[in-house]
Amino acid sequence: MRIYILQGGSEVIYELGQSAASSETCSGKSSPLAGGGAEATATNQAELSDQLAALQLADDTLREQQQQQKWICLRCTYQNWPRTLNCTMCLQRRVGVPAGPGGGSPEAAGGPGAADNRLVAARRESPSHDNNADAERRRRQARQADWPWLDACLGVVQGDSRPVEAYLANGGDPTRQLTATEVNLLNRPSAFDVGHTLVHLAIRFQKEDLLATLLSQIEGGGMGIKRVPSYVAPDLAADIRRHVASIVRQRKGANFPCFYVAEVATFALPAEVEDLPQAVQEQLYEELLDRDAQSQLESDPPALNWSLEITMRLGSRLVALWNRSAGDCLLDSAMQASWGVFDRDNTLRRALAESLRHSGHIFYPRWREYEAVQASLMHFSLDEAQWEEDWAALLSLAAQPGASLEQLHVFVLAHVLRRPIVVYGVKLVKSFRGEALGLARFEGVYLPLLWDSTFCHRSPLALGYTRGHFSALVPLEPYTDPARGATPDDDLQVTFLPLQSHDRKLLPVHFLTQAEVGMEEALLRQWLDVCVSEGGLLVAQQRLDKRPLLVAQMIEEWLNHYRRLAQTASAPFSRAVAVQDYSSDGDSDDE
Repeated sequence: MRIYILQGGSEVIYELGQSAASSETCSGKSSPLAGGGAEATATNQAELSDQLAALQLADDTLREQQQQQKWICLRCTYQNWPRTLNCTMCLQRRVGVPAGPGGGSPEAAGGPGAADNRLVAARRESPSHDNNADAERRRRQARQADWPWLDACLGVVQGDSRPVEAYLANGGDPTRQLTATEVNLLNRPSAFDVGHTLVHLAIRFQKEDLLATLLSQIEGGGMGIKRVPSYVAPDLAADIRRHVASIVRQRKGANFPCFYVAEVATFALPAEVEDLPQAVQEQLYEELLDRDAQSQLESDPPALNWSLEITMRLGSRLVALWNRSAGDCLLDSAMQASWGVFDRDNTLRRALAESLRHSGHIFYPRWREYEAVQASLMHFSLDEAQWEEDWAALLSLAAQPGASLEQLHVFVLAHVLRRPIVVYGVKLVKSFRGEALGLARFEGVYLPLLWDSTFCHRSPLALGYTRGHFSALVPLEPYTDPARGATPDDDLQVTFLPLQSHDRKLLPVHFLTQAEVGMEEALLRQWLDVCVSEGGLLVAQQRLDKRPLLVAQMIEEWLNHYRRLAQTASAPFSRAVAVQDYSSDGDSDDE
């Protein structure tokens, strides 16, 4: 092995591993080892070892100085050479280096990327960070992270709209969920959880403006911002969901151990909406309703609001509320139509799944008989294995949050709510091009036939079904003249729901046995408060009882948002609209 060492201006070549080492100098001088014996060889080897040790020490010192001079990117943690202004790995500007004439770096100025840089820098101060596999893994994760997405998450928490708008402008998905790796990179367990989306964060930290921006980007909700009552008053909405969860019971000690909701509520839009200026009313409806679903249900052939007698003379026009447009839309719409909130905690889904699990032996025979009749009408039949496979699939769907639900689940949901469900739906499922894909069988009446009728409520819920989507259908409360004062009838109002289609045919009643077929009208009269209008229409009466206190508080807070808009639009030339607040303290017996 040859080693080259510069000594006194001459380059000395040492050859090791030979019996007699030899060397020569570039200047022509004789080598110190030339003509020497074993003693000279040993002496020169000792000197060589000392020189190599000195070189190693100098090399270590130089490497340490170079590492100290390198600067660390606060975004991806890459170590860059001192003269580089931008990170070699992620192109992030070096902190403290001006970005151009008259300007500093975004991080130095406290820009959108400063917060996440500080978080990464804090992690690098850990004493055990360097020279271990965990540190290298974190560096690799930081380099591979989608920082515009993480900046948007931090922006929502901090109320900074710039990174959120930048993320959305570049095609970012507002429904994207945080992963465990991304939560670790953000390093704020109190703020970020696995599965959170930007919408979750906006709701959690009450960033109303950012929430409106995000909701306007979510597909399926129509164009524009959506501002439903549960978004304006998230704490009250959470209290309502907790209350509903606390009143779910199971009928024990009976042959039908189905779960049920112990209290009944029916949601309707408050009559005070009519007191708002017309422009504010239009904004309210645009932010609350599902215009696409409403249009499909009212288009030819109409399934909704086709009777002028019911909509105009009886004041029973129904509107479709916007919901999350996911696989939970059936449960969301049922919860909206009753309590005015979404089923975010999966309370109804759990009750639905547990009812099928505990009472499946009661539901299964009726479901199989009904489906066998429907299959025979299409000249189709199933063997035993296919029946069992279909039933298992229905049970599995009921237990999976986000999974789409079928007709059987609507039937079971009527038992969970202990009240009939009337579904107004399109007749045909069409593609986006308008091509008919098949029959939509959801329209009709679902009665809780497996309960005793005295155990159930006769006031139905109304839902709408469009292409693969359910919506809550609710009325506007009848207007009460404030000058007339309160009357005993104000706490009980009625909406009329048609039980016939636009061609005067009776809506189908689902999941009847062969013995019950032909008795549809009698069954409707047994389970619903049915009457006939002056025009000869068979209608069901939906009772609008006094709102539960929590629901009334949520509605009032939601209305106050639009009252403030009306005040802003009218001030200072008109009198401010009175803002009413509900409180749970000091309620009288009458309240």
